[in-house]
Amino acid sequence: MTKAPFWTSKRVLELEESQTLAMAARSRALAEQGIEIINLSLGEPDFDTPDHIKAAACRAVEDNYSHYTPVAGYADLRQAVCHKMSHELGWNVGPAQVVFSTGAKQSLINVLLSVLNPGDEVLLPAPYWVSYAGMIQMAEAKAVVVVGSPANGYKVLPEQLEAAITPKTRLLLYSSPCNPSGAAYHAEELGAWAEVLRRHPGILVVSDEIYEHIRFEGTHASIVQQEGMKDRTVVVNGMSKGYAMTGWRLGFAVAPPEIAEACVKLQGQYTSATCSIAQRAALAALSGTMEPTYRMREAFRQRRDLFYQALQGLYGWECPLPQGAFYLFPRISDWFNLPWRGEPLGHAERVAEFLLEEARVATVAGDAFGCPDCLRLSTASSEDKLLEAARRIRTAIEERLVEHRVG
Repeated sequence: MTKAPFWTSKRVLELEESQTLAMAARSRALAEQGIEIINLSLGEPDFDTPDHIKAAACRAVEDNYSHYTPVAGYADLRQAVCHKMSHELGWNVGPAQVVFSTGAKQSLINVLLSVLNPGDEVLLPAPYWVSYAGMIQMAEAKAVVVVGSPANGYKVLPEQLEAAITPKTRLLLYSSPCNPSGAAYHAEELGAWAEVLRRHPGILVVSDEIYEHIRFEGTHASIVQQEGMKDRTVVVNGMSKGYAMTGWRLGFAVAPPEIAEACVKLQGQYTSATCSIAQRAALAALSGTMEPTYRMREAFRQRRDLFYQALQGLYGWECPLPQGAFYLFPRISDWFNLPWRGEPLGHAERVAEFLLEEARVATVAGDAFGCPDCLRLSTASSEDKLLEAARRIRTAIEERLVEHRVG
């Protein structure tokens, strides 16, 4: 019998699987075998969507919001984003500059596919969110990774940006607060970046602000607030993190008019508009009370402090205190020499495997975020689970350390 042809494209074959989703899948597989895993691999709030948002969705069902919407989203929802941008960032935009998509992840890929050409270079401060590199690859562009130092809270300095710019640099892509490091750039720091960028007017900035409401020190700052940046910045945001709406799949981009128009053109071909009911829920989220969001933020702060303290003093653990989001991102390269199954752990991916197998704690290796000496641990879990995870990690590492010293 003739073997069936292999249809998978070169594009897919060369694209790496998301390591966060891969680790989550492994954790679920072990859990299905009856093994109790503490999953710190996914960045998902463990809170339920606030009641007033759910009620708005129920009303939308009853009111028959069951038909196609404009590709970019309902007009009143986009106007709510315009009000948000004006009120919070001093950025006056029109509804035509706002495009809603099926999650901020789609908003990001819409923008990258709309502006990048093959061979373009994208400045990518590291650590960076796991999907940025894959999206740049899908757009046939090249990621130019600029690594922030743990000593500086993983923040990239303006002189590092300047040194990485070439005639092919088309775009700067970053998040603040950052997934995975929790670094949150202050207005002064973004002002120093803007000073560099004003000398290079051909570079567009994409600012991922999905964690804006989960910031523990100071107030949220955006580079769009800096002189000369309003007409060359795209702000990407969404409902998942600040409103505990991960499963609703709703994100948005606010962009210069020609980029917003391009995003609508692309989206109109492969998904059209996002869910009508989710959009009505998002309108309630954006225009309603923020008290549930503030309560969640305070809980995330308490969890950060608890987990951070529980792991202090552990051998080889070097971790800046996160300023936002809900992750710890320690440098753990000192663990690479510790023995496991007859050989040194060697690298962060094997450390993550070791912690899953021996401590029953799911984490994600820093390779996925552009920092192979590191490990990401989500704090979006209960305090009891975080304390137990810290205990398990400490026990597992200290046992390896004893074996290493005896050997």
